[in-house]
Amino acid sequence: MNVGRAKEIMDSADMIQVTFEGNAVIIQHVDEKTKIARIYSKTDPENEMSVPILQLIEE
Repeated sequence: MNVGRAKEIMDSADMIQVTFEGNAVIIQHVDEKTKIARIYSKTDPENEMSVPILQLIEE
């Protein structure tokens, strides 16, 4: 995924399916400079992670 699309998904009112390593996630924040996204799993919202945006997949 690219930075622009990650920001669109984050700001969207629609629930757009995004996965990281096969797990459904929610994008919480996008850092355009570092191309890192702050995400959390739908099944474990307490477990936040910072991951490269390129590793996020829109389903």
